[in-house]
This record gives sequence, structure tokens and C-alpha cells, in this order.
Amino acid sequence: MSHTSDPVAYEGNRAAGVLLHPTSLPGRYGVGDLGYELTAFLDWASAAGFRIWQTLPLNPPGYGNSPYGCLSSFAGNPLLISPFRLLQERLLPAEPIEAVPPFANERVEFERVAEYKSGLLRIAFEHFSDWDALAAFVEEQRGWLEDFALFMALKQREQGAAWWTWPRGLAQRDEDALAEAREELADEVSFHQFVQFLFFRQWRAVRVEAAARGIRIFGDLPIYVAHDSVDVWANRELFQLDRDGQPTVIAGVPPDYFSETGQRWGNPLYRWDVMHERNYEWWVARVKANLQLADIIRLDHFRGFAAYWEIPANEPTAIHGRWMPGPGHALFDAIRKALGGNLPLIAEDLGFITPEVHELRHAIGIPGMKILQFGFGQIDSPHLPHRYERETVAYTGTHDNDTALSWFTTADDEEQRNAFNYLGVSDAAEVPHALIRAAYTSVAQIAIVPAQDILALGSEGRMNRPGAEHDNWSWRVRAGALTSDLSGALHRLAHVTGRL
Repeated sequence: MSHTSDPVAYEGNRAAGVLLHPTSLPGRYGVGDLGYELTAFLDWASAAGFRIWQTLPLNPPGYGNSPYGCLSSFAGNPLLISPFRLLQERLLPAEPIEAVPPFANERVEFERVAEYKSGLLRIAFEHFSDWDALAAFVEEQRGWLEDFALFMALKQREQGAAWWTWPRGLAQRDEDALAEAREELADEVSFHQFVQFLFFRQWRAVRVEAAARGIRIFGDLPIYVAHDSVDVWANRELFQLDRDGQPTVIAGVPPDYFSETGQRWGNPLYRWDVMHERNYEWWVARVKANLQLADIIRLDHFRGFAAYWEIPANEPTAIHGRWMPGPGHALFDAIRKALGGNLPLIAEDLGFITPEVHELRHAIGIPGMKILQFGFGQIDSPHLPHRYERETVAYTGTHDNDTALSWFTTADDEEQRNAFNYLGVSDAAEVPHALIRAAYTSVAQIAIVPAQDILALGSEGRMNRPGAEHDNWSWRVRAGALTSDLSGALHRLAHVTGRL
């Protein structure tokens, strides 16, 4: 059965949105956070006519600081907790946040920032006294928080080591070993519960501020989770692991035009048969948890729900993998039954897409994505606006793309000619805003623009280079860069294209 849904307001509204991860905001504490700079950004976005703000996953990143490889797919990122809000809540004295180390303004120095913020959170914990509120939060979030807090306390005690290298009783989750650890690490467990309490309290305030400005938050849900995560440690039976907790098969994508050996991501794969027997309760809980953070959710690597590429864990590349059937309709039926009504989901249906992927997306009634940067390498590409269907989210580029300006200046001659002819411009400097105009004027229900393209930045503004192990996710907006001139121009464009 086919369903229809409107991810903006379920009323057929056209809308425009801005893509900017909170860590990319300016501010004096080394990383963008949930404080006054975010409130100022929401004011600017509202003035620009944006009705959607898209983020990357808001969970605590693990290795490489990637928001797509997190320690938990339920918890919030402690780096986003605002010292300014803690000061307002009288959980911090003024001295620690007045003596801020000199941090870089245009990049996040993750290790230094994490050390500084951790110190502030320890001080806040010493000043905290509302234990009834914390106890209520712990009870409300017990389904994931108990395991997460213990996982973090153990990870700290084991100096950051991966869970499968911990003492065997803990790695295998022996009940006696876990009970002993909970007793020994009770204070640390309480601290990590407190940190999550702060994150969710501050994020709820952000959601209220966004809603007051008519802005809906668009979140992101990766299909896979990191091996070294509480998700896998606490739910080993849901993943294809051997007796020692090592994956027997891993996720990736096959060789294609972009890579002769494919992509070997390394995430453990789900045991979809076990998930099905349990009516997908873990996935349902995960979607519900993410809808505490956002109004709309992007499902990353949607094609994996139809069929996924399974790679033997001992293979060094993705070449010798095979396609395996995903959960298909059954997963989304379970999610719809739990949520009721329409699904506030958007499919990241990029890459090698087969008819069965399109069929699944249409059957569950959620929009797909189109990327303008992908449109100029071939004639009549499906990523060109004249090919869009209404149930589409159109982007100039995503967090994985180069910026519009850098993409164009490094494109081959034919691609550049096609872009000039299609967009009606003749200067590379005009391309970013021409792409924005093309997305806005398209029939696509939602048009999303990365902040870097609004600012017409070059490669220095790139958020992520897939496959690169260093210097990703660290870009930050320069203070004052998002001007009233830019918001005025975007508002006029939103008005004339029916996106207000």
C-alpha cells in the first residue's frame, strides 16, 4: 500500500532550509554549542526565510570525531553543552568560563576542546543539587541511559580502549561483572547521566526557540552504528558477531565509478532476522529517540533497507562482497505502527539505486534526495531540477560534497560548460548562488542549502572528505559572516519562489 506524507508540515507547504551542524557555529569556547550563538543563528535563519534547520547526527562521536561513527545512537554530544547556559543556570561560577584557552576560530580542535569542556562539566557536577530532576530524567531514559553511562565509565577506566578488549566478563556482559562495575563506578555513572541530563535540557530549550521562530529541526539517522559503541556492546545478539565480539561480516558499498575497490566501511551488520522476531523494537526505540531531537529525520544510506552490501570481515576491500536483502517494508510498518500516522522521514537515496529502492521509498511515502552538483556530468541527469518530482529534497550539496564553488572550479570542462549553460551564468563566482536559485525555483518541496554555499566558500569550507582520516568535521563559520544582506537576499528568493 502506498502512503503520502509531507515532511515539512503535512499541509503541502514548500520550504527552504539551511544545513549547518551546531559544532560549526562561532563562539569563544572552541566549538559551536547550544548557547547564544545558536540563538543568534536561529534569528538569522528566520530572517532569511528558512523554515528548516538541518543538522548532522547529534550523538557523541567516537574515533575520528565523525558524527556518523558515534559511541551511542541515543545519547547527546557533550561538546555541544553550552557553558553560557550553565552559567545562567548557576551550575558554573564565572571564573572557569572567563579563563578560556585560546582556541582556533575557524576550526574545531577536538582534543583540546574536549579536555576543556570535560573540566567545566566536572565543575558543574560539583555545583549540581537538583537530584530529583536528574532521577526523573534517568527513569524516563532508562531504556538506553543505564547502559550508556556504565559504558562511558568503563571506557574511561580502561583509558578509551575498545569494549571487546576489556576484561572478558565486562566485554561479554557477565551479570556479576556488570553489577560489580556499577557499584565500583557509581559516581562516574552518575556523572555521565548528569551530562546527558544537561544536553537534553539544553536541547529542549533549543527546540522551543526554533519552534518559536517557525523553524523545524531536520535530524540525521545513520543506518549503521560503530562497532565500538554501546549500541553493539549492549545488544550483541542484534549484530553479526563472533564469540569474541568481532564482526563476521561488515558494511560497505561495491566498486563503482568513484572507487575501483568500493568502500569498506567496517560497521557490523545487523541480524535482521532477530530484529524481525522482536518486531524491530530496537529500531523503533532508535527512531523515537531521534524524534526527541528533531521534527524530521534523514535516513542515511536508505538503499541498505532494501538491499545491503555484505563484505566478509577478513576482506581488505569491498570487492568480494554480495548483495543481501534488507528488512524492507516490515521495518517501516513497525515504525509506523509505533509512531502513528505519517512518517517524518526523508530517504538519502543516493549512489547505486535500483528499482526496488525507489519502490520501497514510494511505498512508505517518504521523499528522496537530489544533489545539484551531481547533475552536470551527463545530459538529462535525474539530479537536474527539470527532472525532479515534488516529493524531493533538493540540495546544492551535502556535508560529504565539496563546496559549490570548489566543486565547480575543479570540475572538468564539459561539466563546467553544462553548468554554465543550465544555470545561465558565465563566471565561477556566480555558481554557488545560481545553484541556490535553481534549488529554490525547482518543484522540489524542500530546498536545502549548506551554509558554506550561502557564503560562497571554497574548499576551505568543506565539512567532510569521505575516506580521509584526518581534518574532517572541524569547519566553523566565521563570526559575523552570516549577514543581514545575505538573509535579506535569501528571504526575497524564498518569497518569490513560494517557500515562505
